[in-house]
Amino acid sequence: MAKTVVQEFTKGLWAEIPPFRLVLGLCPILAVTKSVENGVGMGLATTFVLVFSNVLISLLRNVIPKRVRIACFIVVIATFVTLVELLMQAFTYQLFLKLGIFIPLIVVNCIVLGRAEAFAAKNGVVASFADGIGMGIGFTLSLTILALFREVLGNGTFTVPISGVSFSVFGPSFQPFSFMVEAPGAFVCLGLMLCIMNMFGKK
Repeated sequence: MAKTVVQEFTKGLWAEIPPFRLVLGLCPILAVTKSVENGVGMGLATTFVLVFSNVLISLLRNVIPKRVRIACFIVVIATFVTLVELLMQAFTYQLFLKLGIFIPLIVVNCIVLGRAEAFAAKNGVVASFADGIGMGIGFTLSLTILALFREVLGNGTFTVPISGVSFSVFGPSFQPFSFMVEAPGAFVCLGLMLCIMNMFGKK
């Protein structure tokens, strides 16, 4: 049992890391990764929703009728998205403003709904919890790493998560590669990271 739980947790950190292995959740990973703070904030918010929706759906899996399961899953997910939205408004309001519409859009994030349908609806609570937190951490790491490259190269700065404090990395003489913080830069950076992941995967 313990070995299975560990496997369900660790698969989201590498073997099935959402953006790079499952190629899911690309909309937020491209849109909010202009700074490390945004990447970490979005990742943690998604992790919160993933974990709690997985657990609740697992608890209710034998109660929810199969014909309306997707609608029920969306209601459960939307409940936790609303909760995380209210918590962010209360405790991290500036970050909430920066992330904007992408917080409520977690409701339709393919990762969250996909884990509910493919895993939580078919497995026990402990395994579903491990799956949710593993996938959430993997998603957060993906956002953070992509945001780190984009912010450092595109702005020459590093923003400390949650605190919002930003400082220069290269000094005043650095000429920012502004392409990296634009939409095309997000696609190029993501493509290069996918290439690296595939290279490691083959090895």
